[in-house]
Amino acid sequence: MRTDQIAEDREGAPFTGWTRAHWEATADALLLAPRRYATASNALVHLPGPASRSGRWSDGLEGFARTFLLAGFRLAGAGGDDPHDLAGWYARGIAAGVDPESRERWPRLTERRQAHVEAASVAIGLHETRPWIWSRLSDRTRAQVVDWLGDIVGQGGYGNNWVWFQNIVEAFLRTVGGPWDPADIERNLAAHESWYVADGWYTDGGVRNFDYYVGWAMHFYPVWYSRILATDADAGFAATVRDRLRRYLQDAQYLVAADGAPVLQGRSLTYRFAMLAPFWAGAVADAQAPGAAVDAATVPPGVTRRLANGVLRYFLGHGARDERGLLPIGWHGAFPRIRQYYSGPGSPYWASKGFAGLVLAPSHPVWTAEERPLPVESGDVHRVVEPPSWIVAATRSDGIVRVLNHGTDHAAVPAAAADLPFYARHGYATHAAPELSHGDAQAPFDSHVALLDAEGRPSHRTPLRRVDAGPDALASSGRAHWLELSAAAGTTQDTESMRVGPWLTTATLVRGGVEVRLARVDPVPPDFGRPGTAAADDPDAHRLVDPGPWRLRFGGWAVASDAAAPAHRLGDRHAAATTESGLTSVVVGCDGVDDAGVRASAGSNPLGRWSATPWARTSAPIRTGTVYAAVVVLAGVPSAADDADRTAVRIADADASVTWPDGTSVSVRLAAPDAAGSR
Repeated sequence: MRTDQIAEDREGAPFTGWTRAHWEATADALLLAPRRYATASNALVHLPGPASRSGRWSDGLEGFARTFLLAGFRLAGAGGDDPHDLAGWYARGIAAGVDPESRERWPRLTERRQAHVEAASVAIGLHETRPWIWSRLSDRTRAQVVDWLGDIVGQGGYGNNWVWFQNIVEAFLRTVGGPWDPADIERNLAAHESWYVADGWYTDGGVRNFDYYVGWAMHFYPVWYSRILATDADAGFAATVRDRLRRYLQDAQYLVAADGAPVLQGRSLTYRFAMLAPFWAGAVADAQAPGAAVDAATVPPGVTRRLANGVLRYFLGHGARDERGLLPIGWHGAFPRIRQYYSGPGSPYWASKGFAGLVLAPSHPVWTAEERPLPVESGDVHRVVEPPSWIVAATRSDGIVRVLNHGTDHAAVPAAAADLPFYARHGYATHAAPELSHGDAQAPFDSHVALLDAEGRPSHRTPLRRVDAGPDALASSGRAHWLELSAAAGTTQDTESMRVGPWLTTATLVRGGVEVRLARVDPVPPDFGRPGTAAADDPDAHRLVDPGPWRLRFGGWAVASDAAAPAHRLGDRHAAATTESGLTSVVVGCDGVDDAGVRASAGSNPLGRWSATPWARTSAPIRTGTVYAAVVVLAGVPSAADDADRTAVRIADADASVTWPDGTSVSVRLAAPDAAGSR
């Protein structure tokens, strides 16, 4: 049944009208469409599209495992009611996949590293379907399943969320009498704990890569680990998982727009509505601990229902399923540029995690509580999220959420590196996306503050360092650097031609949808990096130094549309781009930022075929020690876009004073960084 044939519930779901029946119908459609691409016994699902670096064989396993994860949630929630024979279809695939003599056998975990990832989905699927699949497999097949999964025992070398694939698999093996190693579990739990930062936030492996993996991996898997082990789970660990997840969700709920669009930031975005996994996991964790206190800090079930319904409807309404009913690589519809090297045709089906809430009974409050408004629907939002150093700025008038970034860059080492488009931009949003052409990887433009070298090439900012700019702003500093990327490099690093320059410090002040970006440039001391100095361990001491002169450019938000190219509007130090729907990006230069324009692009933005980015820059070389500013706006209503011209910025040496359109004022001092690039 199609979702448009299901009656809406406008009393219980006044914002979306959606019910659990809509989710079940969507799950069924997502499960049935890939069947035509399966091998004879269903063990390998070869979906159309380019192969991942692991190869077609591994990709076939991925297509099976990730859809099986969805089937597991669907069957568990339906109590085994199975009109589409999901249990039979996947049982046949499992039997062929683990049979070493089968032509459709799965790659062993010792043959393909990627199989570790898929083994975790197989284990969760088997756990959720124990009465309908696992218990009905033959003794021979069950033994072969244990043998296939058992290859993971004793393995190591996991440096990120992969620790949880081993923990999940060994937890399942433990429950069926298979092999498992407590040393593996203890080592992985220690690594997981070492990556905890604060306020429910983890890094994925200890680098500054805050993204959706925090939710769909670092929180989701610990909850399912305890769910699989049931009474054998460590109660103290489960309580810590639950408390940290609750705290994380307090922040995560702010990252969804009124129309259901999530903030477009981080890697693996082709997983789309998998970002709902931690919200469902939070409800599951609470259900697993019925005696645990539920306080005001817990995201209410009505908000969870509203958020989940909104996100799924958003993606389905923007072409996430193609004409074949498949989930292609992309965000809305197909967009290959969003693909990572590890992504195969079956990768998007990690979106199955977005259906984890189906394991909760139809009577659970996340399915029955009346929808409650999202934070952005209740009023304007200004929220500082400390672990990733983000300001979340959302506006009720247009429902847009913006994330202003001064702490996330995916940097693993302190050496200068290429900016990654989904991590190092100054801003991310629900209604704007980074430009993803090869040229943009080499020369960052949108949502970026750059020094332009003598040939007009923009600097990169990674690694950035959070610096103190007082209570009203977030700021960061980094040594400006320029690099060349080979035509085949994509967004990977090739630093042979890198040049380094001065310190570039930037700060963000924001009120509603109006942001003021500040920047100052300071010279690096001549003895920087020499033995005996404060920065004697400078990892870039061997680089060529760019002598300047430099100009400064503020790149605004890139707005995109499939209907038509955004319209441009230029004025004195003012540039704007507006889509046919009224979404507008504005940049207004202040004082010496006296040149402005709009860059048009095509085929480089995941939100639309045509895109445009306004900018403002200095026409003359910058003066070191001077603060420069631009007003930057992303707005969905004309009056908000006009606020850019109604915002006054005054600069006096290192001090900046901003008067907002409502008449309130704020001041900030942007001082020079110390010898290490921070204050």
